[in-house]
Amino acid sequence: MNFPTPLVSVITPSYNSSLFIEKTINSVLAQSYEKWEMIIVDDCSSDNSIDVIEKYVTNDSRIKLILLDKNSGAAVARNTAIQYAKGRFIAFLDSDDSWHKDKLTHQVQFMLLNNYVLTYTAYHKINENGEFIGNINIPEKINYRQLLKTNVIGCLTAMYDSHKLGKIEFPLIRKRQDFALWLKILKEIPFAYGLDKDLASYTIRKGSISSNKFKAAKYNWYLYRKIEKLPFFSSLYFFSHYIIKGILR
Repeated sequence: MNFPTPLVSVITPSYNSSLFIEKTINSVLAQSYEKWEMIIVDDCSSDNSIDVIEKYVTNDSRIKLILLDKNSGAAVARNTAIQYAKGRFIAFLDSDDSWHKDKLTHQVQFMLLNNYVLTYTAYHKINENGEFIGNINIPEKINYRQLLKTNVIGCLTAMYDSHKLGKIEFPLIRKRQDFALWLKILKEIPFAYGLDKDLASYTIRKGSISSNKFKAAKYNWYLYRKIEKLPFFSSLYFFSHYIIKGILR
């Protein structure tokens, strides 16, 4: 079956990412799906990230670099990229993660074939040295209430259709903004759908929120109460599921 090839906008925030960003960009350059643009927004890096990125910008017009005037956090960086994005599909890839070469091909076809609005894929985790940590399996589909129990949508795997949703931006919070965005979208549509293929590599860095379970739990509670504005006992209900599924696994 022949599929159309709509433009995919790849959203990449960058902050002091010089050690990892080349692998990230190269994984996009290696995509079998060639109709993409990569919008990298640098959040006032103090290392040589900009020099590294500019080499790629010079060599491939699909890669664009935007510089923020002040350090504002990943949500602002991602939203800035979304505002500049021209693609029908909006995909996300952080500056220390990478994709399988067929990630965009499989996911775009998955969305077009099934008329899906928000999708995600399976992925795996590695450490800073590139050593395998484990696989992340995903459910076939998920709705708003199910997602509140635990965030099963890896940001590096998510893609939404801006022709159907419009450009939906991240809530302006410093942490867990990706989780908040999926919840925001799932208030507009019944389900997000999972493609059960391992198509991305997620880097666990020392000191990150992902590696600190206590901090992650604290930000989840904040999201329930302050962003989703759930009543206390509803927040407690979903938080208990998060603890069981997320903290103890």
